[in-house]
Amino acid sequence: MSTPAATRDRELPRLVRAMAVVERVGNALPHPFWLFWVLSAILAVVSAGLAAAGVAVVAPDGEPVAVRNLLSGDGLAMAVSSMIDNFAQFPPMATIVTVIMGVAVAERSGLLAAAMRAGVARVPASLVVFAVAFAGTVAHVASAAAYVILVPLGGLAFRAVGRSPILGIVVAYTAIASGYDASPVPTPNDAIFAGITTAAARIVDPAVVVTPVGNWFFNIASSVVLALVITLVTRVVLAKRPDLDPDPDAPDDDVAGLSLSAAERTGLRRAGWVLLGGAVLLVAVVAPEWSPLRGENGSIVESPLVEGIGAVIALLFGLLGTVFGRAVGTITTAAHVPKLMADGIRQMAPVLALFFAIAQFLAYFDWTHVGDVLAVVAADALRTTGVPIPVVFLMVLAVLTVVNVMVTSGTAMWSIAAPVIVPMLMLVEVPPETTQALFRIADSGSTAITPMSPYFVMALGFLQRYRKDAGIGTLASYTLPLAVAMTAVWTLLFFAWWALGIPLGPGAPVR
Repeated sequence: MSTPAATRDRELPRLVRAMAVVERVGNALPHPFWLFWVLSAILAVVSAGLAAAGVAVVAPDGEPVAVRNLLSGDGLAMAVSSMIDNFAQFPPMATIVTVIMGVAVAERSGLLAAAMRAGVARVPASLVVFAVAFAGTVAHVASAAAYVILVPLGGLAFRAVGRSPILGIVVAYTAIASGYDASPVPTPNDAIFAGITTAAARIVDPAVVVTPVGNWFFNIASSVVLALVITLVTRVVLAKRPDLDPDPDAPDDDVAGLSLSAAERTGLRRAGWVLLGGAVLLVAVVAPEWSPLRGENGSIVESPLVEGIGAVIALLFGLLGTVFGRAVGTITTAAHVPKLMADGIRQMAPVLALFFAIAQFLAYFDWTHVGDVLAVVAADALRTTGVPIPVVFLMVLAVLTVVNVMVTSGTAMWSIAAPVIVPMLMLVEVPPETTQALFRIADSGSTAITPMSPYFVMALGFLQRYRKDAGIGTLASYTLPLAVAMTAVWTLLFFAWWALGIPLGPGAPVR
């Protein structure tokens, strides 16, 4: 007699086999830290061959640019002498460390967890899907902690209104994973991506600066649209599945875990008032045309405020976290605040180690001029073949989506792709912020279905609390309709945004 798991595996043989292949291929890849050193070695060999062949192009400013040999004496001298400077001057470094200090105070004080619980507690049954889905997009500010906090809360929220906790886990996980780069609130990832995009754009224009809020307007709209897509697909497709009932011996979780204590409610109220007061104060300071936070001729777009937005975000989160922590007792003295900041930096240590390898690779890429050659040749090919820009966008999106299935680190994937794609599209008059927005879709869409993501395994563990025989194919079968619909609609939103010419963020025209 076949088991329920065997029945589901027969229903999804192709999906299960595909997931197994992805897992094997992905496991064969080295850790991202070593991947960039491997790429640096490949770059060195390629640069030697191109330099020996005398490959050169004419840059947009009319100056000839020839490939330089990284394996030459000059290349070795550059690699050794600039190693520390490459790391210290890597664009995302200072911004992400600053932002993460503020976010760490908000997270470790308990503010972010309480805000997530408040967002899904006591939600009417008719709104629970949208509430959990939208909370998933907002939760990105907590980075990886979003999975740990919100995925089990999604199950509790659905159970509290009489819905299947299995569906709640799937909705929460997919909202976080396949909508990871669509947050209405600026996140640490925004700072990382902006820095990498800036470094890539400077291959063409050394004066370019992409800010952490370069895609903010697009992100706000994306978070709402994706939450609506999740709501619709869940109601039309997933809710009609016959296998949503938990196992009879599944744990009877206490839905009271969603409730907030009196101290937490007080802390959230105080943090809300501080947020409102901070917003009013900022508007009052920036409003006068002579404000020191404005730029030349009273510009807000090109101003100290936008250039230092990372520090503003860090200060805001740090202040809100401190106010909340004082109310609930997680912060009792001023000395606790820098300790929480240090904890946040400690958590970022693996990312900082990865930054070291990425910074060297990007510096080598810039010095050899291989990126210039690839960008100019590709841009010339686009002009001569007459391929419409929307078709180019689709090609870029398709390639990055496939790569994301195996290289689930958005930082690693964008560091590899940006030095080629950003300059290439800049040479056909596509702003770097637009290319970055396209990358966000590819980096998020397929994340919910790939077993290469460690959070896929984590979500599967939460799912197995309610269905012990659930496997990779089980979770993928739930997330696949959501991920496909989210990617398709998000892509349509991007093209509509581009066609209408709506700015992607402050000082970030879409075309």
